[in-house]
Amino acid sequence: MPQTDKQICIPPELPELLKQFTKAAIRSQPQDLIQWAADYFGAMSRGEIPPVRERSERVALSNWAELTPELLKILHSRVGGRLIVHADELAQMWKVLNLPTDLFNSVMNVGRFAEEIEWLKFLALACSSLGVTIAKTLKIVCEVLSSDHDSGPPRIPFSTFQFLYTYIAEVDGEISASHVSRMLNYIEQEVIGPDGLIKVNDFTQNPRVRLE
Repeated sequence: MPQTDKQICIPPELPELLKQFTKAAIRSQPQDLIQWAADYFGAMSRGEIPPVRERSERVALSNWAELTPELLKILHSRVGGRLIVHADELAQMWKVLNLPTDLFNSVMNVGRFAEEIEWLKFLALACSSLGVTIAKTLKIVCEVLSSDHDSGPPRIPFSTFQFLYTYIAEVDGEISASHVSRMLNYIEQEVIGPDGLIKVNDFTQNPRVRLE
């Protein structure tokens, strides 16, 4: 075996880097450790946030492959309030949560999304896979978007609700634009308070509000 006088220099930050990597792997518990490690160090080298689950994001392994409102809320928090998300970045976020690839592709196809994705539209279609009806879908979206915590029913700005309802109805294709307009006008004039927010109860328990 050839001899060499060349010494291998170990960067002083390497032990701390490996320590943080180990802790991140324990928290995230990836199914494919090698691929996750490649994604982790790849993100680090690009100066991006590595794919690490926070403590609040821990879920049972049996639920990792099943989309839930809780996981959508985590996804929404990672989008960080942006209106537009790049497809590759969103696909990576989806992958980190171990959500089904076929569901992601289905939402992409239904929404006819390209490289730049309108996040609220993607979220609405993802929620529609959980909601049997439009009202149920909007309820889930409202719960995901709401910043209220244990202070009453979830609420979102009426302008956001208007955008989501109009979009979901267009994708559904079986609800007339005139019906959507009537419902939105009624909600805006008779239901919404001065704060401009709509509560889940406003469209799920009001007999005069029929979103279907």
